[in-house]
Amino acid sequence: FAHRNHFDEVDRQAEALAAEAAVEGPMLAHWLIERLHRRHRVRVETTSEPQDGKRRFDPAHRMLQLSARLGPAQQVFQLATQLALVEHAALIDALVAAPPLQDDAASRRLARIGLANYFAGALLLPYGRFLRAAEGLHYDIDRLGEQFGVGFETVCHRLSTLQRADAPGVPFFFVRVDRAGNISKRQSATHFHFSRTGGTCPLWNVYEAFGQPERVLRQLASMPDGRKYLWIARTVSGGRRGYGAPRKTFSVGLGCDIRHAPRLV
Repeated sequence: FAHRNHFDEVDRQAEALAAEAAVEGPMLAHWLIERLHRRHRVRVETTSEPQDGKRRFDPAHRMLQLSARLGPAQQVFQLATQLALVEHAALIDALVAAPPLQDDAASRRLARIGLANYFAGALLLPYGRFLRAAEGLHYDIDRLGEQFGVGFETVCHRLSTLQRADAPGVPFFFVRVDRAGNISKRQSATHFHFSRTGGTCPLWNVYEAFGQPERVLRQLASMPDGRKYLWIARTVSGGRRGYGAPRKTFSVGLGCDIRHAPRLV
């Protein structure tokens, strides 16, 4: 929140790496595998069941295992996350060493993963190119996902980070909830604060979205302080496929102050 959900140096390093690679999709995954091996002696193998789900890194043997079920964009994301942890460790460590995390080892571990994931998202969707596309398409999430080969949630994530000082996008806030109302992700590029204790409003469209799967729901919301917001929400699903395999369904919401509405599709 203090950084407005934008980490400029991490973002610029990822954008520079994307320009250096100059490839996309499966070719970018191959490029990252080569870089991990050539620069960091990290070998990559795919396996049907990594111990930790999508990705598992064994530092003793310099081995990165990826799930064979990952799609091209997911492969790039997991490879880029690992590359950030080994190639930009000093930058990430400097960020997580600052207050209020410096005395909390568990929080620092979570923050390191969060910043590595941030790097991966910024590599998949490089700042300048993605912002130009977003502005040109009036922030149409589905069309952006189609253009960059990523899913709805990934686009929403990236839209909530576009706050570079000399080229800001619309300041969004992003949330992901499950059917029980648990908030698993929340990030804001604005003054908007999410509730940290107690329940959230049952009239919020992120909950209504579960009753209308994969449909984008719009909502105007007025808060007790008089501020008005435009929200959209839609369900997303993930997990293993196959009969009896567990699937996870979430609702993701993206919102902004109503004054930005004319910029949006």
